[in-house]
Amino acid sequence: MNPFEDMRIFCQVMDSGSFTAAAEQLGLSKQFVSRRLIQLEERLGVRLLNRSTRRLDVTPLGQSYYESALRLLSEVEQVEQGIAGQNNEPRGTLRLSAPLSFAMAHLSSLLPLFLQRHPHVSVEVDLSDRPVDVISEGYDLVLRIGTLEDSTLIARRIASVQRVYCASPDYLALRGTPLNPEDLTGHQCLPYGHGRQVQWRFQAKGKPQTLNVNGRLRGNNGELLREAAIAGLGITYLPTFIVDEALQDGRLQTVLDDFAPEPLTLSAVYPQHRQRSRPVQALIEFLREQLASGC
Repeated sequence: MNPFEDMRIFCQVMDSGSFTAAAEQLGLSKQFVSRRLIQLEERLGVRLLNRSTRRLDVTPLGQSYYESALRLLSEVEQVEQGIAGQNNEPRGTLRLSAPLSFAMAHLSSLLPLFLQRHPHVSVEVDLSDRPVDVISEGYDLVLRIGTLEDSTLIARRIASVQRVYCASPDYLALRGTPLNPEDLTGHQCLPYGHGRQVQWRFQAKGKPQTLNVNGRLRGNNGELLREAAIAGLGITYLPTFIVDEALQDGRLQTVLDDFAPEPLTLSAVYPQHRQRSRPVQALIEFLREQLASGC
């Protein structure tokens, strides 16, 4: 019997939402995980989970046990690191999710520096533009750009992300340069996103303004839209870390600069039970330091 190991298994099942997912993340068999939780419930004399063929529902006592177990496991982790003489030196593996374009522009050069600075930390990186479920997918830290939904997760600001409207010189020579947002109705736009309607944001005379935009091509990858703009297919609206090189060498040029909206925020998002994790906090502080001037 190992109470702390049973706590870890139970918390992983809760975070993952299923025995199968928890077993995969722990490197154990589904049968072993299920058996340990049954033994845990028998030892406590209570039911922690209501099992059905479709889902797991936590009981009120199970929720209380989960919250207490998270706090205790976090404290145990800190004690172990302190006893091991790590002091302020982070140690462990950090599972990170980040947007693809941002990661290729920044993390590809910054993560090697971070790992050199913290030789006892390992990082597993998942690059995806889709919104991930931090808890159920088992991430320690997620980087997100833009407005965050209300949740039980903790968010810390990392840096500002400036976006620009831009097109190729050939496109603007052919179709003309828009002088105000309303002029975009007469242009081909290259929107980011898959919604039925995409809105672009502007700042006009100190007030926010939105405009519905359309075009023959839209997508959820900034590099694809950048290349389409360079090819002369229209005007796009992207973060500077995606288009900066093309702006510098003249393949793209900005438009509507006087109507640029407020920058977006790059945030680090993590579960409450990881707020004392030294690898998580070390990476957050490192990114804040390296990206202090914006990205």
